Amino acid sequence: MSEGRLSEFLQEISQDLDRSVKFWTDNSHDQENGGFFNCLGEKGEVYDDLKHVWLQGRQVWTYCRLYNECERFRTSEIIQAAIRGGEFLMKHAKVSSSSQKCALVLTRDGKPIKVQRTVFSECFYVMGMSELSRATGEKQYRNEALTMMDQIVHWVMEDNTELRFGTPTLPGQVPVSSLAIPMMLLCLIDQLETSVPDLGEKYSYVSEWSLKYALMHVQRDGTVILENVSPDGKELPGSVGRLMLPGHSIEAGWFLLQYARKKGIEDLKKTAIEKFILNPFSYGWDKEYGGLLYFLDVDGYSPTQLEWDMKLWWAHNEAMIAFLIAYQETKDTSFLDKFAHVFDYSYAKFVDKENGEWYGYLSREGKVSLRFKGGPWKGCFHVERCLLMCENILKNLIQNKV
Repeated sequence: MSEGRLSEFLQEISQDLDRSVKFWTDNSHDQENGGFFNCLGEKGEVYDDLKHVWLQGRQVWTYCRLYNECERFRTSEIIQAAIRGGEFLMKHAKVSSSSQKCALVLTRDGKPIKVQRTVFSECFYVMGMSELSRATGEKQYRNEALTMMDQIVHWVMEDNTELRFGTPTLPGQVPVSSLAIPMMLLCLIDQLETSVPDLGEKYSYVSEWSLKYALMHVQRDGTVILENVSPDGKELPGSVGRLMLPGHSIEAGWFLLQYARKKGIEDLKKTAIEKFILNPFSYGWDKEYGGLLYFLDVDGYSPTQLEWDMKLWWAHNEAMIAFLIAYQETKDTSFLDKFAHVFDYSYAKFVDKENGEWYGYLSREGKVSLRFKGGPWKGCFHVERCLLMCENILKNLIQNKV
């Protein structure tokens, strides 16, 4: 692939990043209460003022990462909005003063509405607070991140009773190990190391645990990544055991590849690229209409998720990142070709150049199904993280002529 083509990618991605960030800075800031409006329509209109804690933490992280790593976003507007978002989370995200458990959804002024029996609100709390500490130098945000991280590790590795709110395990429940947990912990440790390098050593045992449990999801002689397995790494019966999420596997792949590069683990690099990135891309890419399918059944049955054949923005974001990192590592030009393939599909289908940001949800045929730009699960995060990372990698490739 020519340097000129890489420059074209870079120019388009940089312009898209500027448009997308402007979309959120123009429309999402709640000046009265702090935090961010997540539910924004096609042109940025607020259609619901509920605040989703995953997305609050993600937007704090995104603003701070942009501020920390991209000169043109090092503005007072960006950092002040991030601080107000972080303060809103510190004040309102936890459901009680005696617990670290965070809500899933809050009212506009911060009253909890809904709680999940998972650790993901807390994970994005850690990400936001850690990067906010890096941006501001304020230790209170770092302390918040570390306290919450230790609580997450306790819940995941020692005792999750608090997450279940006293509800007993039902007789028919089968223990499940989800890929989301180990990959999220690897992401958090990478985040904390970015802010404070010595923390990698503190959490090395968590990294080892996460690596072990992530690799359990490589099943059927390495040909598939199953989303759910038993705690001892066996395939589960039924639809839950046959479930595959190609985009999720690819995201886990670039997390693992980053970890392997940092630690110099050659066999893990190969596993990350071949098993977690290439295989899921191969079986997840829709040969008829293009784009990555959302859910798949490993045995070819119709997945039970009604939205299984939709094309979602974030999976394509993850594939763009993964293929550029894979090329950085291997210099195999086939990865640039695959990046271009995903880029071309995404910029033809998801990107709104007129109003900014990406549409999130397409039909199998590639038509926009939902016209909003922000909702309960889509906020200021996946698009912006992808574009920033791709911009930085492409700049490096062009400068080094590789």
